[in-house]
Amino acid sequence: MTRTLRVVDSITELRPDDAGCIAVSGSHGGISSAHYALAARPLLAVFNDAGVGKDAAGLAALPFLQGHGIAACTVGHASARIGEARSTLHDGVVSHCNALAQQLGCVAGQSCRALIEFLHSHGASHAP
Repeated sequence: MTRTLRVVDSITELRPDDAGCIAVSGSHGGISSAHYALAARPLLAVFNDAGVGKDAAGLAALPFLQGHGIAACTVGHASARIGEARSTLHDGVVSHCNALAQQLGCVAGQSCRALIEFLHSHGASHAP
């Protein structure tokens, strides 16, 4: 099954009918972004780590979404422009991922583009 790819500068652009999509965003991976992703329930949500930040605030979405059954990862802030999803997709390098994202084949150090291509070529069958 090929999943819809949604490339959105802000995770707030996702809608309920995007459930099960692969969402590549330019948003930071903080908890506020996580709540928007949770509402849409993508298969995978990709964020920017925003430099990780104090108390790992830029990664807070990963464990939160893991707890709600959603795969999530971040790309490094030095690899992609924050707020620009096309940069996330084309330039981003995965910096962190939750266990559900790892189960889908996500690994730190791979390009976001390679991750998306892998998911499309392998059907990304994990249920949303």
